[in-house]
This record gives sequence, structure tokens and C-alpha cells, in this order.
Amino acid sequence: MAAAPQPSRPAPTGPEADAAGRDRYFSRLARERPDIALCRATSLVGRALDEELAGRRLTTAQHLVLKMLSEVGPCSQQELSEQLRIDRSVMVGCIDALEGSGLVRRERHPRDRRAYSVTLTPEAGPALEEAERGVPRLLDRAFGALTAAERRTLTRLMGKILDVD
Repeated sequence: MAAAPQPSRPAPTGPEADAAGRDRYFSRLARERPDIALCRATSLVGRALDEELAGRRLTTAQHLVLKMLSEVGPCSQQELSEQLRIDRSVMVGCIDALEGSGLVRRERHPRDRRAYSVTLTPEAGPALEEAERGVPRLLDRAFGALTAAERRTLTRLMGKILDVD
């Protein structure tokens, strides 16, 4: 025997309808516009990054610079800027702050005396290790709504958008 139909709730009208529509607006917009969804998701992840690194007195850009220098060795500011996709003007401030903190130093480039190479100082190792210890917590915080498989898919799709291998 079929269940008796449930009476439907009347659709909200007036201010109630306006509020309900506003409450659902972003959900609909994010489903329809991946650009908007990605921008908002980037803001959420950026906030999580900033909060995680705040206690370590590093910015996201500074953390990335230390990580790259640790993995590939001394680089010019231009190389760092290009590889990390950080605007040159932001990179100058980033390196200035890292140098002021004693974590990097600028040295004349061995093959181009007009250029400088950015090099890690011994103090950078412990600072980078501490920042890296927070990465798993950060990933869980920023991407906790995703399964491991969904995180891998997201990483693959972001790589495709960014045109990286």
C-alpha cells in the first residue's frame, strides 16, 4: 500500500523568501561557476595556511621559498619568482623579510656578477622543519571534507589547470 502523500509546505513569500534565496545563492553560484568556487576555496585554504604559519612567523610565500631553496639549492629571486608563481614585487619583500630574520642571505651569483643568489642560512633548517611539521595538520584542516582519493583528484585537476606535470 502506498504511503499517503504528505502535505507540501507552502513556498516562502516576502522577506522569508528573500532570506531563503540569499542563503542558497552562494551554493547555487558555486555549483554553476567553477571560477567563483575556486576563488572562494583558495581564500579558505589561504586562511588556513596563514593561521598554521602565524605561530612560526612565516608567510606562505616565505615557506615556499625556504622549501624550494632547501630542495634545489641557491636560486636568483627571478628563478624563485617564476618557479613559485609569486609576483616579483612580492618576492622582493619576501626575501627582504627572510633575510631580516636571518633565514636567507643574498650572495653574488657565481656566474653572473650582476645578479644575486638567495641562499639558506643554517638557521633556516630548523624553521623549515617546524613549518613542514604543520603541513599534515594544515592539509586536514583545509581539505578535511575530502577523502584521500578526492584530494588526489583535486591535486591532479589543479595541476591540469596550472599546466604542470
